[in-house]
Amino acid sequence: MTSSAASALEDLRARVGAVIDPEIRRPLADLGMIGEVSIVDGVARVNVMLTISGCPAANQIEASVREAALAGPGVSRADVDVTVMTGEQRAALMERLRPGGKTMAFGPESGTRVIAVTSGKGGVGKSSVTVNLAVALAQRGLRVGILDADVYGYSIPSLMGLAPDGISVRPTRLDDAIVPPVAHDVKVISIGMFVDDTDVAVAWRGPMLQRTVTQFLTDVYFGDLDVLLIDLPPGTGDVAITVGQLLPHADVLIVTTPQPYAAGVAVRAGSLAVQTGQRIIGVVENMSASVLPDGSTLDVFGSGGAEAVVSGLARQSVSTDILGHIPLTPMMAQAADSGIPLVASHPEDPAAQELSRVADALLKRTARENRNLPLATR
Repeated sequence: MTSSAASALEDLRARVGAVIDPEIRRPLADLGMIGEVSIVDGVARVNVMLTISGCPAANQIEASVREAALAGPGVSRADVDVTVMTGEQRAALMERLRPGGKTMAFGPESGTRVIAVTSGKGGVGKSSVTVNLAVALAQRGLRVGILDADVYGYSIPSLMGLAPDGISVRPTRLDDAIVPPVAHDVKVISIGMFVDDTDVAVAWRGPMLQRTVTQFLTDVYFGDLDVLLIDLPPGTGDVAITVGQLLPHADVLIVTTPQPYAAGVAVRAGSLAVQTGQRIIGVVENMSASVLPDGSTLDVFGSGGAEAVVSGLARQSVSTDILGHIPLTPMMAQAADSGIPLVASHPEDPAAQELSRVADALLKRTARENRNLPLATR
């Protein structure tokens, strides 16, 4: 082989190996998914080994590899041969991904910032706040995941566009690991992805809930994350207690509405977090007053909810502050129904702008607390 041919072959292997797996979010070369590579008379031939048969990302991977190959010098055609890893190859992959086997993810030593989003009662828009903050943080270059722990009221798949026609996208299984699907550059896992219809109720009690949350933290392969947002159920039930016990180092973000009743029960949720050793990072008031086109103010739910939560926690010797007041806008509901979070679909909307400011406030708070979140490069 001439030096120019060897250089072209090396360039081809580097190009196709740099293609990112859309689910695992690592280069194909790092995952051992690139097999034989050759160039003959301008025709590039690349063997791609999928992790499993029926991989949902197979077509996307094949197209990306072909595009990368065709971008190389001297390549006029690219043939991509798609096969499936053997059991031994898949075992080697899992060892690279999770050296030493399964462990409880997201401990203090992991480097991942865990933020549990909670509320005192349902209907305050906690899940909408969660998905918008996740996407806003991803837009800032961070590696972000969402764990939907609201087992009874799971809505994250729908809000993230992962439940078309009422049926959630399924995660990919790699032996005993679960690879979460990705939407809007955020990795997402939810119990809704394991039921046949998003209208199906999950009728579980305490022990089952605890096992499910534990399994999500051990069996789901999120990879290296900068931030994991956990969407907790409202209130102070089994799931909130379990998350507090498993992740006592997590920060907690409280979501309330301006209503006094919502604020009162939100204080209880914050109190539980403190009892389990977690730290309250701030309070967000959702559905706050909005400014109408004529300049008047519409405050459907009153005002002062976030301030009441801060005052209520202060009476328990817990100091925190308000990170934002998200106005009630029609676009917020429309974005939720579309499966495209507001900060991605209508970034100019006043609610989207305030959500973006809350995301920035989370990052600033982190820096001030001396726990920096590095901006990730992709």
